[in-house]
Amino acid sequence: MIDKVFIDSNVWCYLFIKDEYEKYKIAEKFLSERTNDSIFIISYQVINEVTNKLIQKKIESTIAKENVQYMCKICTIQNFSNDIIMLAFTLREKYSLSFWDSIIVSSALNANCNILASEDMQDGLKINNMIINNIFK
Repeated sequence: MIDKVFIDSNVWCYLFIKDEYEKYKIAEKFLSERTNDSIFIISYQVINEVTNKLIQKKIESTIAKENVQYMCKICTIQNFSNDIIMLAFTLREKYSLSFWDSIIVSSALNANCNILASEDMQDGLKINNMIINNIFK
């Protein structure tokens, strides 16, 4: 079975910034082990959050650009829509998520992902047909 995996910004930040070696290795292993049997999904929110973090960490501009290009190359980008925002409000209330996390979850659901890889949300939480997987746990 091919998994559709939404990859949250924290996974990319550990992969690109490498300031926490153990988490860098976990992110790297997670992506490499799933390359052949998964479709990776991100959203423009993820791209923006990762880019912002790379800039904050003073990563050289050409390196930051290459990192973002890599993300865009290996992932499908989920478009942003009114439906995603409206669903995010429902998810925020139902699951006590932050607004930004609820948009991530809504984007992943809208892309029909069955896995959401993220450090920030409740590991194992099942929302519709998707499970949140804290790969760093």
